[in-house]
Amino acid sequence: MTPKKPDTEHYFAAFPQSENKLGMVQTRLRGKTFKFLTAASVFSKKRVDLGTRLLIETMILPQTGHLLDVGCGYGAVGIVAAAFNPQLSVVMTDVNMRAVHLTRRNLELNKVKNAEVRHGALYEAVKVLRFNCILSNPPVSAGMETVKAIITQAPQVMAENASLQMVIRSKIGAKMLPKVFTETFGGCQVLARKSGYRVLMAEKR
Repeated sequence: MTPKKPDTEHYFAAFPQSENKLGMVQTRLRGKTFKFLTAASVFSKKRVDLGTRLLIETMILPQTGHLLDVGCGYGAVGIVAAAFNPQLSVVMTDVNMRAVHLTRRNLELNKVKNAEVRHGALYEAVKVLRFNCILSNPPVSAGMETVKAIITQAPQVMAENASLQMVIRSKIGAKMLPKVFTETFGGCQVLARKSGYRVLMAEKR
């Protein structure tokens, strides 16, 4: 007897086995309307979550250069960044292959041309590139060691004066993660606080 596929599973699974039921989210971000295809086993499939929304609304984008969205899910952060600054070259990465497929479709759905998505954990798919900005709503459910790795490994793919901007839950890692930022970059600032989330930013000097 074939075992029943799970209805839910961790969104950081590389190759989700749950039934691929598509959904659609339409929302306004930074004053513009976006549409995103979503599916089971991808983070926040029913709406753009509050943490992602706070990061999108407050992220500081470079005028030109390269931008990376780590753990992109169905692509909301990177797609909005690319849409608002066509001069940027945006790369999005996710370990979840279903998320990668959704992001490719969402790039087409939102008519974004200056972005691409790659399959891989953390920075493994972009090791040879250098970015002027890295954005992340990290997969906390994957464990804090994974979240820390996003911070500590970031300088390896950052250009000089590049920034890392990460949204975190105020109740999870609010004391520990700023210390990791400071140990890695020598400092850290809070860009925004709202609805139980905060956006942290540090720069490579």
